[in-house]
Amino acid sequence: MDFSDEDLSRIIEMAWEDRTPFEAIDHQFGLGEPQLIGLMRRSLKPGSFKSWRKRVSARKTKHQKLRPVQVSRGYCPTQYKQR
Repeated sequence: MDFSDEDLSRIIEMAWEDRTPFEAIDHQFGLGEPQLIGLMRRSLKPGSFKSWRKRVSARKTKHQKLRPVQVSRGYCPTQYKQR
């Protein structure tokens, strides 16, 4: 799939966010977890990719079915600053 620079930036941002599950990225952009991993591998520097994989592997919030019921939204209310 070819994504615009803006979409690619948003996909990478969502992938780094702790509370955004892989299912949300799949729903919005049609990228399953294996495709997202491939995209991240191609788009990030090797060290950044390794850091990202280590980070998401330890996060239960990245998978909808593993999320605690207390996590009911995709982001923290203070995450985005008012512009």
